[in-house]
Amino acid sequence: MSLLAPTLQAWFTERLITQRDSSPHTIVSYRDTFRLLLGFASERTGKQPFQLDIDDLDAPLIGSFLNHLEHQRGNSPRTRNNRLAAIHSFCRYAACNHPEHLQTIGRVMAIPSKRHEQNGVGYLNLDEVRALIAAPDRSTWLGRRDHTLMLTMVLTGVRVTELITLRVAELTLAAGAHIKVTGKGRKRRTVTLTPEIVAVLRQWLTERQGEPEDPLFPSRRGTQLSRDAVELLLAKHAAAAAHSCPSLASNRVTPHTLRHTNAMLLRAGDIDIATIALWLGHESTKTTRIYEHADPALKEQAAARLAPLGIKPGRYRPTDALLAFLQDL
Repeated sequence: MSLLAPTLQAWFTERLITQRDSSPHTIVSYRDTFRLLLGFASERTGKQPFQLDIDDLDAPLIGSFLNHLEHQRGNSPRTRNNRLAAIHSFCRYAACNHPEHLQTIGRVMAIPSKRHEQNGVGYLNLDEVRALIAAPDRSTWLGRRDHTLMLTMVLTGVRVTELITLRVAELTLAAGAHIKVTGKGRKRRTVTLTPEIVAVLRQWLTERQGEPEDPLFPSRRGTQLSRDAVELLLAKHAAAAAHSCPSLASNRVTPHTLRHTNAMLLRAGDIDIATIALWLGHESTKTTRIYEHADPALKEQAAARLAPLGIKPGRYRPTDALLAFLQDL
């Protein structure tokens, strides 16, 4: 067995799982990255994965692997960058434990993330929200669950993982009603509940009759819902709601769409960015500022506050040949 195999195993077991207590989602993402990378490297070098050494994963091979992801596997630049982030994380660990490979590792660490266009923020307007929430058949247990689940997502902005791992004991409906969720990086936060969702959740909790450690929104069998199950039920109800609200037919409604919708509702209520960042569990307001750029009303307000300067339109004329050259670039 080469040096790469025990180093990779130690990175997963000691660093990611034991020391950092990384989330299962992170572990799965990093695992898949290295399954793809080791398979690619094995084909390129003719070695079995357990025979590969750290120096086999040099910058040219990693660069070829990233190109393979984009052009052969059809991955987006965002996915390519996520795979590279996993590789960089391993390299930092390997550099501390095997400095004799620093030259190879340093060149891999120098591979930059790829610039790409940021996706626009997809969110629902109030008519679309009302149609979606009204879509489930509330004469059935599943319909009442789905109605309550979707309303909770829209009015709290929780991530889908936070929602499906939410337990009965983490719901407080007394004075200062709130839920306690576990977000990215295993960080706990409290999300305040509005009177509207409190009334719906109180009725659901009475019907749910679960133990404190049971999921608040269980599957038909009483087990925890999966991310895929939530995505499917949203797609189903969005398709049904499109009959009364045709604009939903052109929207792909996902759990993150409802999270974005919550943020946009907060912005529409003139809630400041710092408060929204705390509400959504963002580490930095840089992430939250996408909602400023997404709201046309905010841009219109900013434009309205600009006083006219009385400047007449005219065409810029460069003053010399060098400036003319730069202007024409």
